[in-house]
Amino acid sequence: MNLLIKTAQESGLARCPKCHKINGMNHSSGNNAQIKCMRCQGLFYPRKPHSLQYTLAWNIAALIAFIPANLYPIMILYSMGIGDPNTILSGIGEFIDQGLYPIAVIIFAASIIVPLIKIIGLFLLVYRVHTGVRLRPDKHSKFYHALEFLGPWSMLDVFVVALLVAVVELGFVTSVSAGPAINYFTLTVIFTMIAANSFDPRLLWDKKQGIENTKEKN
Repeated sequence: MNLLIKTAQESGLARCPKCHKINGMNHSSGNNAQIKCMRCQGLFYPRKPHSLQYTLAWNIAALIAFIPANLYPIMILYSMGIGDPNTILSGIGEFIDQGLYPIAVIIFAASIIVPLIKIIGLFLLVYRVHTGVRLRPDKHSKFYHALEFLGPWSMLDVFVVALLVAVVELGFVTSVSAGPAINYFTLTVIFTMIAANSFDPRLLWDKKQGIENTKEKN
């Protein structure tokens, strides 16, 4: 017996994302057919078109950008005209050497842990929707929204570098400039945010419903 509640899509209904009007839809049209809202006359899709493909593509781009973001210097400290480049990891090491453990933990979490969790998490969600293996829409939906919340915090490292560049400026004696890794790190954050926005969490429930319907027929 199917214990899942009948979805709006199964009832032939779809909500307009602009004015939130509930509209009727044609079952035979599928998720890739546009619907014209009866209230605002705007066009929209029942589900984000090609959601999994776009999410996967942007997530792969984020993973590629994440590699040079950690290999190249993110910050260059100039003292008496001599530059000392620092990658994210070497910068964290210097904070630890100076006993600034809270700052080191914050930078490590925002620069390494959060981006990796988001990239791996989005890969996992795409895999779950595509295969239906161990799919739990309630848990995975909460996990997706947690990834959305974590996304902007990845920019903390960029803000720290920007702050140091603005504050530590003593002419020839000491100055700080952003390294090439800052560009790749910014791209990583942007790509993961686009990937998360491309993912449609309603597909989790659609997949689960399809699995339950298949079980009932068998």
